[in-house]
Amino acid sequence: MKVFVMAMLLLAAACAKKDESATRVVMETDAGAVTLELYTDKAPATAANFLNYVDEGAFDGSHIYRATREDNDPSIAIVQGGLWRAWEDGLDADYTPPLPPVVHETTEATGISHTDGVISMARVEPGSASSEWFINVGDNPSLDYGGARNPDGQGFAAFGKVVDGMDVIRNINAAPTREGDDFAGQILAEPIEIKSVKRVQ
Repeated sequence: MKVFVMAMLLLAAACAKKDESATRVVMETDAGAVTLELYTDKAPATAANFLNYVDEGAFDGSHIYRATREDNDPSIAIVQGGLWRAWEDGLDADYTPPLPPVVHETTEATGISHTDGVISMARVEPGSASSEWFINVGDNPSLDYGGARNPDGQGFAAFGKVVDGMDVIRNINAAPTREGDDFAGQILAEPIEIKSVKRVQ
């Protein structure tokens, strides 16, 4: 009996610890709702950066504006969003993020690979990620540490995963993109408005 009670206490403690570390947000978009679980334990700096934008309401009224897939980028499939208004004239070249960039947490350090539904940070140089993020549609190993996507080999900083609403993401990824040279025709013809992003756990 004592062994059973002890086992139940350990199970309860483990569940409590899991719940405490789990952080979920719901992203309400014009195309539907998406629920994300953020890995605050594995990628603490990157997850905290995203949550800072969430808590400030900065993503409310922002957009998902980019979709890559076989017809416009054979190497990766993603949707990208954030505060950058990439569809404006000149690709909004004067955009400056409202919060400082975040330290680069590699997939080698976090153990989070760029698999289907994983959310990660867009960047130029390592340590330059700020307000722009992307969600993987299918597996994209070239975005991991040591992958071929970036010449520096540092990959991108993954920090969470879609746990509900991946159908919404796939529909956005399949939406028409506009013609032209901007991101090689990857900018959505009609960017998807993000109405709100809120913590739910």
